[in-house]
Amino acid sequence: MHVLLVEDDATTADYLCRGLREEGHTVDHLNDGRDALAAATATAFDVMVLDRMVPGLDGLSLLKALRAAQITTPALFLTAMDGLQDRIEGLRAGGDDYLVKPFAFGELSARLDALARRPEIKAQDTVLRVADAEMDLLRRRVQRQGQEIDLLPREFALLEALIRAKGRVLTRTMLLETVWGLTFDPQTNVVETHMSRLRAKFDKPFERALITTVRGAGYRLDD
Repeated sequence: MHVLLVEDDATTADYLCRGLREEGHTVDHLNDGRDALAAATATAFDVMVLDRMVPGLDGLSLLKALRAAQITTPALFLTAMDGLQDRIEGLRAGGDDYLVKPFAFGELSARLDALARRPEIKAQDTVLRVADAEMDLLRRRVQRQGQEIDLLPREFALLEALIRAKGRVLTRTMLLETVWGLTFDPQTNVVETHMSRLRAKFDKPFERALITTVRGAGYRLDD
């Protein structure tokens, strides 16, 4: 397995390089995000291990840039940033896994093996389609009937959640956790407000509405 390691702490990097090489893997270690961006776009790695706090270009921005360039190499964030919102940001930026420091090398190795076994993600997997709508996750674009729809980030995230759950009801609580990262109910109408704005852009201009309100339950998007 060919691993790209992006880590600016010399002690941690040495420990990881030695451990992975002892297991028979090839490791390219870089301590700068910009250098890593150049390396990852020029070389086909099997997996990437990214620290979030590195100079040049932080790990989150690095992965966003790689995903925008349609580089789908599995990525594991290895970082001291351990908050719930930190993990959500890492996964939404295109991360496939998130491991917090301090860590056990055996767990890291097992997670990398699992990522390497995953089927390769093809470019078309980053485009979601339902009925006459198309959502490009890399370019952050939405179209219906060939007409581009300008969505704000939360509206985009709401629509993505609905499309991924196509045909199933998503409750208000599920949307709060998925889109806003909230594990509690703030007792506001934030979901309803954003859903109304989304429908005004995504459904109202077109003959057929795809988003349905299921009274007393939540929302569903139909094909």
